[in-house]
Parts: sequence; C-alpha cells; structure tokens
Amino acid sequence: MIPQFGGFLWTVVFFIVALSIIIAIHEYGHYIVGKKSGIFPEVFSLGFGPVIWSRMDGDGTKWQIAAIPFGGYVKFRGDANASGGVDADAMEALDEDEVRHTMHGAPLWARTATVAAGPVFNFILSIAIFTGVIMYQGTTADPLTIANLKPVPGTQELREGDEILAIAGRALPSAEDGALYNEFMANLPQQPVLDYTVKRGGQELTVQGPYFLLPLAGGVAPRSASMDAGLEAGDIITHINGEPVFAFKQLQTAVEGSGGDAVALTIWRDGEVLDKTLTPRVTDEPLADGGFRTVYRIGLASGLLFEPDTVAVGLGDSLSGAVGQVGRIITGSVSGLWHMVTGQISTCNLSGPIGIAETSGDMAKQGTTNFLWFIGVLSTAIGLLNLFPIPALDGGHLMFYAYEAVSGRPPSDRALQVLMSIGITLVLAMMVFGLGNDILFCP
Repeated sequence: MIPQFGGFLWTVVFFIVALSIIIAIHEYGHYIVGKKSGIFPEVFSLGFGPVIWSRMDGDGTKWQIAAIPFGGYVKFRGDANASGGVDADAMEALDEDEVRHTMHGAPLWARTATVAAGPVFNFILSIAIFTGVIMYQGTTADPLTIANLKPVPGTQELREGDEILAIAGRALPSAEDGALYNEFMANLPQQPVLDYTVKRGGQELTVQGPYFLLPLAGGVAPRSASMDAGLEAGDIITHINGEPVFAFKQLQTAVEGSGGDAVALTIWRDGEVLDKTLTPRVTDEPLADGGFRTVYRIGLASGLLFEPDTVAVGLGDSLSGAVGQVGRIITGSVSGLWHMVTGQISTCNLSGPIGIAETSGDMAKQGTTNFLWFIGVLSTAIGLLNLFPIPALDGGHLMFYAYEAVSGRPPSDRALQVLMSIGITLVLAMMVFGLGNDILFCP
C-alpha cells in the first residue's frame, strides 16, 4: 500500500503543479488586460473554496489562494460571483464613471480583449515553454556525431566522438533531409550487425556495431501498456514471444500483428535480463493528411543506440518551431474531436481529470524537460477548449460580444440565463464523459 500511495501522491502533486501554472497564467491574462483596459479587478484567486492565504495590493485587488486547487478566477467590479454575471444591486450603486470600470459597463473592445486574453496567454505560455526546451535541447549536429554511447548487448565497436559517415557502405544523409533520411533508414540491410564507416581522430575507419535502429525504448508513452508494465527509456527488447529481434521495425510489426493478444518481451537493461508480458492497446494515430489510422501499440518510441552531438538553435528558429508546435496541437486536437464526433475514431481519446493527472505524473517521472513539455501541450489544449463557442466558456462570451457588435445590443438577460445554463450543462456533461472514460470505459 505504501508504494501505491506514494505513486498516487506523486500523480496528484504534479497534476496540481501543472494545472496551477496553467490556470494562473490564464487568469493573469484576464487580470492584466482587464486592468490595462480600465476594468477593475477586485479578486485574483488561485483555487476555489475557503481562502487559506490572501493579501491586498496597493491598487485594491485581493490576491488569494483557496483550498480547492483545481481552477481559479478573476472577479471584476460589478460581477455577481466568480463565474461572472451581473451584480445588479452593486451596479445600481455606482456612478457613471465607476460603471465604466466594471466588466459590464466597459466598452465592447475592452470586454472582448479581457476575455480573449486568457486563452491567448495560454498559447503564449506554451510557445515560451517550447522555445525554451528547443533551445535547451539543441538540434542534431551534421555530420552525425556520437556524444554518448548507450549500453547495448552484442557487438559494439563504435566510440564516443565518432562521426558516422556511412552505414553498410551507403553514405548517411543529413537528418534535415527528412525524405532521403527516412528512405535510407528503410533500406538498411536487415541484419543484427552492420558495418559503420566513421571518422575517428582524423582517420576513416570501418567498424562494426548493432543495427542502427535497435528495438530500444527512446521514450515510454504515458498511460501505455509499456508504462504500466514498468518499461523504462533505454530498455532494449531482445525477444518477443520467444523470437529474437534486433530492429525496432520487427518489434513494431509483431505488435501490430498481435491482434491485441498479450505479448511476452525479453528486455535487456544495463546487463540485466527481464521478462515482461503486456497487452497491446488499440491506438488512433494521426496521419499527415489530417486523418487517423487505428493500430495496436504498446507505447514505445524508437531511439538511437547513442546520444548524438547537438548544436545550439537560435532564438528565431526555436520560436518558429514553438509556434509550429502550438499550431500542430491545435489542428490535431480539432481533427481528433471531429473524428470522435463523427465516429471515425474511439471516444477513448478524450481523457478526463484522472487521465490527465496520470499523464502528468508519468511525464514528471521521465524528467523535468518532459514535464515542462507536457505543461506546454496541456496549456495549448486548455486555451483551445476555452475558445469553443460554448456559453460559460471564454469562447461563449466572445460569441455574445460578436452578436452585440453585429446587432448593436447585447443579448437579453433572459437569453443569457438560458444560454449560460445550457453551456454549464454541456461543460459538466463533457467532464462527466471524460471521467467515465477514465474510470469505467477506457481505464
């Protein structure tokens, strides 16, 4: 029970950390843009429920931390409560100048900017995280140079510092040329030991080493069969169902052809041999054309038999890559939701809070960089979700403002009440559905 409790505590702590960072940035976007637009923020709260800490700043805004850490809010002057709404009595007591400093009496542009700022700040957080990670990790040097060799079984004559010029007599193309590089890897001779032409100490040598794309775990996907079975990054699969394997493609082919039946893996880990049995899971993978394919996976990403040398990536290229990553998350999420709604892929792709919490714990176990990247992905997802045109979300408020801009008047109070009730019902239904996936349908 103690290890199980420790794992549960780890999951909860890192889920709260990730969510608190994202919510704080989201609400700060509302706060700072609202304040700069002339709307007075009365309360900035991280969490809901009983207040456990608070202080009043010099401008009269109350900053607080509440006991329930799953959310937050900014309450502007004239709001009835944390979720907004008009406090009619408070509004009537204000003079014309004071009404201008409320969320409900401010100009349309100020309200629109304030509401949109929350999701926009989520995207900015994601871009900042992705930029930092890309700059920290760098990009693979050309020519491909061995920085650190990983422990592997079998023949290994490669050395740290070797520049790999050719494999099996064929010149190694740059990884930057994606199509040519992928073609090269697909046409490698299917044999466990290959000849490597390397530059070492100014001389060209031919040495032998393992197959270039070993069945080596470069990464373990969160909430996957491999994660649940205890596989770790760096593990090398030597046998599957008793048959020896030396290439990652062999492992992938065997898993895809399993039909969902359990597979027995023999694993080499730093000289120790382990046996694991795990069951591949149905996975919907996105395709380059925007569609999906359904395959069996165990949750392992391929990895090289060494850590390559890297070169620094400039701020401009890192920023461009980060923006592209946010764009891919948004387009992939929208495509995934559409395919779920139309029944083309499983609704198990929609996780609830338990699934997200488990993922945060798994990513934290894999290191700070992976955990930060997860925060960036989740921040983009939350920003996108808040932009959906559902009443009670930021996108719903923006939809009301668009109506006001076109018609010249806001929706009636009665219409707003009905639409907000519908919106809250939809949001709660989506939360319950995701929670049901976590607990009952797709654990």
